[in-house]
Amino acid sequence: MSSRDRDPMVIGRVVGDVLDPFTRSVPLKIQYNNREVSNGCELKPSAVVNPPRVDVGGRDMRSLYTLVMIDPDAPSPSDPTSREYLHWLVTDIPAATNATYGNEVVAYESPRPTVGIHRFVFVLFRQLERQAVYAPGWRQEFNTRDFAEVYELGPPVAALYFNCQRETGSGGRRFR
Repeated sequence: MSSRDRDPMVIGRVVGDVLDPFTRSVPLKIQYNNREVSNGCELKPSAVVNPPRVDVGGRDMRSLYTLVMIDPDAPSPSDPTSREYLHWLVTDIPAATNATYGNEVVAYESPRPTVGIHRFVFVLFRQLERQAVYAPGWRQEFNTRDFAEVYELGPPVAALYFNCQRETGSGGRRFR
C-alpha cells in the first residue's frame, strides 16, 4: 500500500471530488474553540458556529495565501447538486500569521447540514502576488479548481477537512 492509499484526503474523496492530488508544503492549523481540526474528524454544527482560528505556516514573510472553505456535499451527500457550496473565502493572509490578518472576501457561513454527513474542506493556496479577488455572485456551485485557475493560484499547498451532520434533537418531524 502506498502512502497515497492511506491519505485521509484520498480516503475521504476530497482528492477526487474537490482537489487533484497535491503535495502539502505549508503547515495549516485550524481550531474551533481550541479543538484542532484533523482530517475526517467529526464536529457538531453547534461547535462550528463561529469562524475558526486558522494559522498559516511558512517562513517567507512576503508570501501571501488564499483560504477557501467549501462543502462538496450540499445539499445532501447522495445528491450534491450545489457542489461546491462556498462557506468562506479569505485572501492575502501573510505567512506565519492567521486568517484574521487576511482580507475576508466572502464572510464565514457556519455549516448547517440538514441531510447526511457533509465534508467541510479548507484549501490553502499560495498567491503569486497581492491581487484583487472578487466574491462570486452566489455561494452554490463554486468550483475550487476553476477558482484556482482563474486567479493563477496553482495547486493547493495545504488542505484539511472535517465531517459534520445535523445534531439529533434539532428539529425534524414534530408530532401534534
